[in-house]
Amino acid sequence: MDILKVRDAKDVEHVVRAAIASEQPLEIIGHGTKRLVGQPMATNALLDLSALNAVKSYEPNELIITVEAGAPLSDVKSLIDSKNQRFAFEPMDTAWLLGTAAAAGTIGGMIGAGFAGPRRIQAGGARDHLLGAHAVSGFGDSFKAGGRVVKNVTGYDLCKLLAGSWGTLAVVTEVTLKVMPRPESERTLVLRDLDHAAANQAMTAALGSPFDVSGAAHVPKSALRDTIGALGSLGAPRSALTLVRLEGITASAVHRAASLAKLLSTFGTAETIDDERSAAVWECVRDVEPFAAKGPLGAWPVWRIVCPPASGAALGERLARETGGDVLYDWGGGLIWAAMPPWPDAQATLVRERAAAAGGYATLLRAPDEVRRQIDVFHPASAGVAALSERVRQSFDPKSILNRGRMTRLGASSGSPA
Repeated sequence: MDILKVRDAKDVEHVVRAAIASEQPLEIIGHGTKRLVGQPMATNALLDLSALNAVKSYEPNELIITVEAGAPLSDVKSLIDSKNQRFAFEPMDTAWLLGTAAAAGTIGGMIGAGFAGPRRIQAGGARDHLLGAHAVSGFGDSFKAGGRVVKNVTGYDLCKLLAGSWGTLAVVTEVTLKVMPRPESERTLVLRDLDHAAANQAMTAALGSPFDVSGAAHVPKSALRDTIGALGSLGAPRSALTLVRLEGITASAVHRAASLAKLLSTFGTAETIDDERSAAVWECVRDVEPFAAKGPLGAWPVWRIVCPPASGAALGERLARETGGDVLYDWGGGLIWAAMPPWPDAQATLVRERAAAAGGYATLLRAPDEVRRQIDVFHPASAGVAALSERVRQSFDPKSILNRGRMTRLGASSGSPA
């Protein structure tokens, strides 16, 4: 396979134009940490963006950073952490689930996947923090979308399309992102031994309260099989964990935590953990460590299911019962991670029927190549949405040069965003 390493956006233009001329599709990678997500692609050329790794501008006082797409996410997070700032949408590290190198993802991969962590319920997703982008389309032309502040955006904001597009619309070379101040303190309330329904009710009560909750998750007892790390130690001896996070200045976080504990007292007595211990637990939730590739469920396919939070408990419990799998809830029940015993089609028909009935959609995030070749990894869209998605894609990349077939199987309808 040809590996085409580029030095700047001009190089990217030349590579894309050459690929168009030869009708040779390109697989776009940074460090390749998410290559195992999506439909397997058949291509003989890799467009390697790892050398585009510079921080072009960082203005802590203005809360913005401009960085090239190949920059390691861990390095950028270290930089903004040194100024006591962070990405509020809490980007996920897929290394645990996929078994790839830890903390090796890039900024471009973060935007291409569009995944957000537990704070999604409060701060929004990756696309909500993307102010601007430079990219090269499937025509081989460079373009700029958005700007350095929200006020610069007029008309249709193309950045929203690039986030979550998995590199199928354009090769992103540079992005400008909002950063936010890191709160002075965080506290997490822990309720134990709630079943799926009771946990969903507790999370709903917390999210409906005036206490500004920034995370609500539930880990059933069965999902903590031999789990190590902060989440495993918190659940020892093994018991279901319902977690609710509050952040802010210390006095406020302490007061709100105490008030919320009283509100949730009908569900049990809440234990409180704070700061570093709390942060470590939420990293485990964010990265779905109970279903780690190197853990006891590492050979099981993993689904990422998004649904209305009120439907989460019923959907998750039914899937676990019908498949013999395990689930983990985030976003107050609106995000379900489901690990299921190996099956030729990863039980796609069952999962998608149940998800659709609950008003949601399902993405197969982890499965062997042979399984991903046989089924739609991304949830098939309705005919109208699929047609619209295809028109958008063709307006960016008419010859399907960029990551051809990553989001759809040949002959299949377009999938929904991840």
